Amino acid sequence: MLSDRFARLGILLCSTLASALTLAAVVVPIEAEIIVVAPRTVSPLEVVTDPGKPRQPLPAHDGADYLKTIPGFSVTRKGGTDGDPLFRGMAGSRINILTDDAMLLGGCGARMDPPTAYVFPQNFDRIRVLKGPQSVRYGAGGAAATVLFERDDYDHAAEPYRLHASVLTASWNRRDLAVDGQAGNSLGYLRLRGSDARSDDYDDGSGTRVHSDYHRWNLQAALGWTPSDNTLVELSGARSDGEAAYADRLMDGSRFARDALTLRVRQRDLSTWLTEIDAQIAYGYVDHVMDNYSQRVFTPSMMMPDPAASNPDRETLAGRITASLMLGADLSGVVGVDAHEDEHRARSSMNQTLMPYQAMARTVDAQFRKQGAFAELSYQAAPDRQWITGLRLDRWTVDDERLMVRHGMMRVPNATAGETDRAWLPSGFARYEHALPGFATESTSLLMFAGLGYVERTPDYWERFGNDRQSLESNSAFFIDPERTTQLDVGLIGSGELSRWSASLFVNRIADYILIDTRVADKPAGTVVARNVDARSWGGELEYARRLGANWALESTLAYTRGDNRTDGGVLAQMPPLEARLALNYAADRYAFGGLLRMVAAQHRVDEGRGNIVGQDIGESAGFAIFSLNASYRLTSMLDLSAGIDNLLDKDYAEHLSRAGAMVSGFIQSEQVNEPGRTAWLKLDIAL
Repeated sequence: MLSDRFARLGILLCSTLASALTLAAVVVPIEAEIIVVAPRTVSPLEVVTDPGKPRQPLPAHDGADYLKTIPGFSVTRKGGTDGDPLFRGMAGSRINILTDDAMLLGGCGARMDPPTAYVFPQNFDRIRVLKGPQSVRYGAGGAAATVLFERDDYDHAAEPYRLHASVLTASWNRRDLAVDGQAGNSLGYLRLRGSDARSDDYDDGSGTRVHSDYHRWNLQAALGWTPSDNTLVELSGARSDGEAAYADRLMDGSRFARDALTLRVRQRDLSTWLTEIDAQIAYGYVDHVMDNYSQRVFTPSMMMPDPAASNPDRETLAGRITASLMLGADLSGVVGVDAHEDEHRARSSMNQTLMPYQAMARTVDAQFRKQGAFAELSYQAAPDRQWITGLRLDRWTVDDERLMVRHGMMRVPNATAGETDRAWLPSGFARYEHALPGFATESTSLLMFAGLGYVERTPDYWERFGNDRQSLESNSAFFIDPERTTQLDVGLIGSGELSRWSASLFVNRIADYILIDTRVADKPAGTVVARNVDARSWGGELEYARRLGANWALESTLAYTRGDNRTDGGVLAQMPPLEARLALNYAADRYAFGGLLRMVAAQHRVDEGRGNIVGQDIGESAGFAIFSLNASYRLTSMLDLSAGIDNLLDKDYAEHLSRAGAMVSGFIQSEQVNEPGRTAWLKLDIAL
């Protein structure tokens, strides 16, 4: 099976790979900066942050919590880790998640393992967020945002070797270890990275224990060959696993095994017009287990009278080739093709004692195949004006391999068994950027931008298949229509002698928005339906920072999103409330300290029982304010110590976008999964 997939993708990639192959002791100072408000907007609709820097509030070890520090992002909490990220109220495949330009996908039909559960941010040099449908280079979909976890190129002249390590300890016996080392010369390099993170159950602000303990580890290695300054051949691999307790459901995650292997070939400076060819082929495999006995006291119930387990897995193969072009003094571009296919399988046991899942055969329930082509151009119309535009076309093929599906408490024949769904889906955008000349001086600047984007997104696994999703017409949601988003993005980025600011505003129209609905009449109790509605949303993010003298600085952000369901009338579910952050910081040569006030408004615009694949609205929520303190001290040029207290006043609260609490033996039932109470943490960073 795997060999057949490699053969098919090899037809697409091998010729370019072959062509590219043929063409073929320092101290690093540490910046004593704690990210407490937001990473900076560095260019129109692009936010970049360094995941190695300490930040407040203290994120979990996974990718979602790191994204939460970026205005516009929310995280649906399920336990101590593996939350599901949303951007401007949009979740799932509306956000593309890539590591080293390779797409990440989870396996659990109930979103126990979103893609960010397999991301360990401190093993990357940079997190880059592209807002809205304003790029076509990084795969299909991504109507809300694209998130890139990236590594820097190895530079043997600047750093013959490098070693970064960090140790973190925090409340509830949390311990995080991370190591990143690399060494090499002009002919190549070796980079090794790894992390281990664990925590006991945390307490919320009222002192109630939340079922949330976890232990996750990962190892990554990259071996690079650089026969010339312009040629790179890199083979990289990763392995990770762990377990995590969940307070929002009847099962916990007892395995999160992931294996990944990537081959990348890059050749630069091929000619005056062909500046780079980059080719990549990536294999990924996720093996996930959830059960009701390994991390909690098993308690028989009507739903689960015996110890039970479920074991989905997902195998992915993807390839990508891009060519960077210099078509003139003012015109450059990137063209490319990519392909992706994955197979999802499952097996389970409702009585692990008598019939363990390990003895059962896996059965395929879904297969996805996609081939795409794209082109993106940048035209410098004048020194202060630029146009960027792109087009993309994807061919999707999806197979429904399920013979039976759940219908209430019964299993019945699948209405779309053996069916295939095929679609051609286009995407495109155009953006104008203008540096206003009247504001350009040595110390001031003002850039305005406006972009219009269009994306057609195929329904993902969780919308078509997850937990045997149904449609209004049948017991299968397999043939639900693709989503079509048209979005306008506008904004400003400015700076003065003592300040900087940015504003990103958007408005969209989403035809055939895929709504997950638990309130459909004439369906058995517990049925979850995926259906198309027309929707719209608007909002944006504001950032402002100002120096107050030589050492003090004030930073603030504001984020708001509003959505409407135009088909049913009323609100679009799972929209985050208005949120503001205000920080006051003091920084000297060797030390810094500051405070963060996070304020979240009440949310009264809800549609209970409706939402997305991550969750549905539970009800209205109250506003809250959380105050936190932090400090850092540079011990030497190689050692940096930082500390903080999150939720200083021990506020008892839950985010609006949260999951309902589940009945877990030994724990107090809660309406929602509450956030951690007062959390003290201490982190030591080492750089050699």
